Amino acid sequence: MEQNNTLKSWPEAAPRLIAVAAGRAPADTVIRQGRWVNVQSREVLDGYDIAIAEGRFAAIAPDLSSAIGPDTEVIEANGRYMLPGLIDGHMHIESGMLTPAEFAAAVIPHGTTAMFTDPHEIANVLGLDGVRMMHDEALMQPVSIFTQMPSCAPSAPGLETTGFEISAADVAEAMTWPGIVGLGEMMNFPGVIAADPKMLAEIAATQNARKTVGGHYASPDKGAPFRAYLAGGPADDHEGTREEDAIARVRNGMRSMMRLGSAWYDVKTQITAVTEKGLDPRNFILCTDDSHSGTLVAEGHMNRVYRHAVSCGCPPLVALQMCTVNTATHFGLERELGSIAPGRRADVILSSDLVTLPVEQVIARGVTVAKDGKRLVDCPHYDWPQSARDTVHLGKRLGAGDFAIRAPEGANTVTARVIGVIENQAPTKALTAEMAVTDGKVEADPARDLAQIALVERHRGTGGVVNGFVSGFGYKGRMAMGSTVAHDSHHMIVVGTDREMMAAVANRLGEMGGGITVWKDGAELAAVPLPIAGLMSDDPAETVAARADRMVAAMAECGCTLNNAYMQHSLLALVVIPEIRISDLGIVDVTRFEITDLFE
Repeated sequence: MEQNNTLKSWPEAAPRLIAVAAGRAPADTVIRQGRWVNVQSREVLDGYDIAIAEGRFAAIAPDLSSAIGPDTEVIEANGRYMLPGLIDGHMHIESGMLTPAEFAAAVIPHGTTAMFTDPHEIANVLGLDGVRMMHDEALMQPVSIFTQMPSCAPSAPGLETTGFEISAADVAEAMTWPGIVGLGEMMNFPGVIAADPKMLAEIAATQNARKTVGGHYASPDKGAPFRAYLAGGPADDHEGTREEDAIARVRNGMRSMMRLGSAWYDVKTQITAVTEKGLDPRNFILCTDDSHSGTLVAEGHMNRVYRHAVSCGCPPLVALQMCTVNTATHFGLERELGSIAPGRRADVILSSDLVTLPVEQVIARGVTVAKDGKRLVDCPHYDWPQSARDTVHLGKRLGAGDFAIRAPEGANTVTARVIGVIENQAPTKALTAEMAVTDGKVEADPARDLAQIALVERHRGTGGVVNGFVSGFGYKGRMAMGSTVAHDSHHMIVVGTDREMMAAVANRLGEMGGGITVWKDGAELAAVPLPIAGLMSDDPAETVAARADRMVAAMAECGCTLNNAYMQHSLLALVVIPEIRISDLGIVDVTRFEITDLFE
């Protein structure tokens, strides 16, 4: 597998592109006689050739035989569709539990040739150094991976403690790096609404660098708070779940990013703004946000999102614009990628059908990177240092006593606040439950679907454990599962019905250096080691997916039947999405953005 990751800029390549287009010089590659899917004009043109030189499109015309020389690679399209490579407008590589190299390796056969990634997971664990490592490995890949500088670590100051904090100075420094295209999702929307100087300084550093500010407004309130957030500068938002959310965003000059991830199904409920209300589709973008390795291996990536949008009634060419040129335009890169047009990066998919979109050949920067589902190029690995592999610090060996929940003195029953999981959605419900007190303690009650949840501090070795209750997983028997993927501060989340099992899970994760583990009746059923920052593996996607499949099966053996339940597990500490969460500082009421008591 050989490849060349060097790509000349359009000005550097222009003399050669002009010569090829004029018929004075041969192209590197010519794709012959295909159906040109033109996302600029939203039409399909039969019987066209594409000439490629220096990794860029030189010309598209009905007959480019003049560009074929003795060394020109000729690819016969044979009447197939020639469409731009797919672009993911908002995603977190770490959510695949893979490094950028292995994520790229997984998605290339599915036709993804560009990604806009926000590595705020690793930023919470390793700070700016972690972002730089992700950025550097991203630039090594045979497809285009652009990085957005994370904005919110912590995502909600005062409500959680991260391994590192991102400062406005960090953002300003990152804006000078070659692969940084903007600011990652501004999750601290209360901070923007309150005109917090730090948040506004990060936005200003991005805008002053003429780059794009990512948004994240996770509230249904479209009144004064929404107006204030818009005035602060975020340019897009992927947190909408309803048609009215999409409409409100685009009417106010935002791009509405509609996501279909492993657990987020927000396209069907919003795309009606285009298909039924008739809004201009150029202000809508498709993205994944979070895709697990299993989804990538078994179902696909942006091709999966595209097919879903089409199945929801979106015309194929409109859906294709939403995952190509619309995204490129939003990030100021319309002249660089997102369409089959002169000068752009030569990213092409050959497919025999525009509805089901079988990805038969993938070309990135003029090189065939995959054919018939098989990747044909290497995806180079960064040399991750030991500091990135030594990130789980418990400070002590934990025991069942660390997970004991003590009732108020003299109480026989308590009314406990309970985190209620909602299947396929990021928000939770703030529930309450009357619970019995035994020997001064309150225990999980699996018969009522009341499990215990614990947030175990893992960055500074404090030995701290915050305990609470969660409902919705359906766990039964003596079990526990834990993960060091715990958005966004990425401490350790342990959920279980038995305190001894919970302690065993936490200690196992400490020994493993991070990852996921599921235990039942005193034995481990499944484990997914994630040694890099406790978030990622540098093993191939197929290997990680197989381990994750076993993990999902183990959760089911413990009684859990929720779709993508692990994603719900990993978000239980996400203190910027309502209604109630857990952090290393306590139980968080996200409707009020304050720490609250476990018992009413």
